[in-house]
Amino acid sequence: MNREPDWSWWRSFAAVIAEGSLSGAARKLQISQPTVGRHIEALEADLGLPLFDRTLTGLKPNAAGLRLYEPIQRAQGALAEAAILAEGAQEQTGGTVRITASTMISNYVLPDILLGVRARFPKVALEIVPSDSPENLLMREADIALRMFRPTQLELVTRHLGDIPIVPVAHERYLARRGRPATVEELWEHDMLGFDRSDAILQHARSLGIVLTRDNFVLRSDDQPHLWELIKAGLGIGFGQRNLIRRTPGLVELPIDLKIPALPMWLTVHRELFTSHRIRAIYDAVAKGLSAYIEGTSQGSVSR
Repeated sequence: MNREPDWSWWRSFAAVIAEGSLSGAARKLQISQPTVGRHIEALEADLGLPLFDRTLTGLKPNAAGLRLYEPIQRAQGALAEAAILAEGAQEQTGGTVRITASTMISNYVLPDILLGVRARFPKVALEIVPSDSPENLLMREADIALRMFRPTQLELVTRHLGDIPIVPVAHERYLARRGRPATVEELWEHDMLGFDRSDAILQHARSLGIVLTRDNFVLRSDDQPHLWELIKAGLGIGFGQRNLIRRTPGLVELPIDLKIPALPMWLTVHRELFTSHRIRAIYDAVAKGLSAYIEGTSQGSVSR
């Protein structure tokens, strides 16, 4: 029996368990579903051991498969760590840097910052991942991440760039049409924009003793850039970053204190990647641009 099956078989094995299906594994690995199926069959044949139960709903890992999954996960982590160490040892300034940030920062803040970054580092290709879910830096889903919470993993280097106030906001067109609320009570009599499935706003309101339901929001979406565009169109009152409001023509911050917690911004990179000249250069440039944004100063040119 071959004691060293092809690593691609193990990758497919781990992906099927992690994603829950052959199709999910195929999407994750960016290969065809039949290829994943062949990998599983070849691995089981090579080991002389069934790893999955075949059911009407697909492959289900059996006891042997689940026992093997944990060491394979560790092996994947070790290989990712080795790739990171190699990346950190590289001296060249060209290559690619992958950045993940929230959808709001990615769409409305990063473009101006990256204009200066590209001017300084034209040989570096940038991959941007707008996402409100935490990406895994260890598994190289991103090289640099902007988080709205402090990461706690020991392998990561984090830098707190500052905090951004979140305040109620409306376009001047809406206020001209409907008037400007002056109190919390008046605020909820207006056309409010809020989340669809997320109950974050409702929970915060309850903490202030304000009972709200989804029906208090006439326009609802969990896509924050879409909500921002609705506010800009003058469709109602929503919530936004004070710094972004001040740089968006026509938007007006409403001086109503809802005690919304400020949004912390942490810039994060894997500890070993911090020694890469390319990634460190982009990290520092992005940090400078974001710090200027937080401070409310010009951020478009980080090359000065």
